[in-house]
Amino acid sequence: MTLVRLLPRAALSRAVGAATRVPAPGGLHRAAIRGFARAYRVELEEAELPVKGYRTFSDFFSRRLKDGARAVDVRERVVVSPVDGAVSEAGIIEGGECLQAKGLAFPVAELLGDAAEARAFAEGGSFATLYLSPRDYHRVHAPLGGAILGWRYLPGELWPVNPASVRTVRGLFALNERLVTWLETAAGRCAVVMVGATCVGRLRATYADVVGESGSPSASETFATPLPVAKGAELGRFEMGSTVILLFGPERVVWDAGLRPGARVTMGRRLGELS
Repeated sequence: MTLVRLLPRAALSRAVGAATRVPAPGGLHRAAIRGFARAYRVELEEAELPVKGYRTFSDFFSRRLKDGARAVDVRERVVVSPVDGAVSEAGIIEGGECLQAKGLAFPVAELLGDAAEARAFAEGGSFATLYLSPRDYHRVHAPLGGAILGWRYLPGELWPVNPASVRTVRGLFALNERLVTWLETAAGRCAVVMVGATCVGRLRATYADVVGESGSPSASETFATPLPVAKGAELGRFEMGSTVILLFGPERVVWDAGLRPGARVTMGRRLGELS
């Protein structure tokens, strides 16, 4: 972690992000994709396109999946995973804070950048933190159907979000850049928080023209007319990868017993249900 503290994380992330968006001469990016897929055991057969169909490495990293690759649990009371990944932590918000790792927590108000909005979750609400590794599918989807109320982009640090950093950097998820999407659902108000990290080139919403990247100013929008959204519909994507945090209000959602640190989840799979 000492080396990471010394690195120019913002400049490095901008450079890596820009490099991944440039078509490499001679198809070098396709060789990089194949090498990356081998190293991280990416399931290429699930991708929407063959390797040769991706113009840049970034296009591949933020790839769509083939139709039917993920089944969404459509039962009305079921909350589904917005991403493929692994559970970092999940539980109840206490004293306005979410558990980050043993001995560490992060404040909901700082995560959301809005103390007034945080009050809807800050005492007794439910949270789930889901980590996306390099091998994972990097698009983010709605955990319940309802309406998109608006969004907020919060610039910040670009610490790594791997398990080693989560265990050592206090308040990590409230320090890094974030893109918050506000939903109104059958479980009431919900926040879907995309958290950036070192070498995450961009956080992009797909329901509006919203792109957050290192160096962008803070911004927000509340829609005059909320946008309808179906359970499992796409909300955004990471151009390189990171973490998603779900927040629900008190006594709205009960997580399944198997939602424990290290458990694998896939987009559309049940995480819990309305209480």
